[in-house]
Amino acid sequence: MNKFEQDGVTLIDVSHTVKDGMVTYKGLPAPIICDYLTREASKSHYQEGTSFQIGTITMASNTGTYVDAPFHRYADGKDLSELALSSLANLDAIKIIIPENVLEISVEHLKHADIKNKAVLLQTNWSRHWETEHYFEKHPYVSEQAAQYLLDNGATFVGIDSYNIDDTSGNKRPCHSILLHNDIPICEHMTALDDLPEDDFKFFAVPVKVKGMGTFPVRAFGIVKN
Repeated sequence: MNKFEQDGVTLIDVSHTVKDGMVTYKGLPAPIICDYLTREASKSHYQEGTSFQIGTITMASNTGTYVDAPFHRYADGKDLSELALSSLANLDAIKIIIPENVLEISVEHLKHADIKNKAVLLQTNWSRHWETEHYFEKHPYVSEQAAQYLLDNGATFVGIDSYNIDDTSGNKRPCHSILLHNDIPICEHMTALDDLPEDDFKFFAVPVKVKGMGTFPVRAFGIVKN
C-alpha cells in the first residue's frame, strides 16, 4: 500500500522498503537489520505486560531510495546536516514520463515541461526490475546535456526511478557533478511514480540530519489535493 488519504489530500509513497539483505547498488553491502534488545529480553526491565524492541541497522548510506547532497560528490559541498529543509520538503513538483524504450534521457524529453523552481521527477518505470539482476544493467540515465538543461532552466531537485541518474557503463558522472555542484539534491531508486500526477503536487524527500555524510535513505512521497 502506497496511498494514504488524509484531510482532503492523498499522500503517495514513492520509496522502496529497506529490508535486511537487500541489494540497492551492486558492490555495496546489503543492510543488516536485527534486534539490539528483543521484546523477550526487555521484559525483565519493566513491569509485567510491558516490553520494548530496540533495533540496530548496519548499512551503506546508498541504500533503498536515497537523496544525494553536494558532499556526496564534493568535499567542500553541503552535507546532509547542511541542506535546508526548503530544498527537500514541500516542493512544487512536476513528473516527466520517459518512454520505456529510452536509455539516455535527453533535452528532447524535458523541453516541453515547465521545470522552473520545481522538483523534477523522471518516471522511467525501471523500478519494475527492483531486486532483480536486470535492475543493475543498461538502466535509463540522464545525459550530460539534459543535466545542464535542468540546471539552466531552474530545476531545484531531480529524482529518478532508476539505478543511477548517470550512465554507469563508464567512469564519468556528469549529472552528479553538474547538479550537486549547484546545490540541487538528487534522489535515486524511486518507485511507483506512475501513481503521481504529472503536475500540481507537492514533493518531500527528507533524510536524517547527519553531519559528515552526503547520502541517506528517505521516505519520499508526494501530496496531491483530492
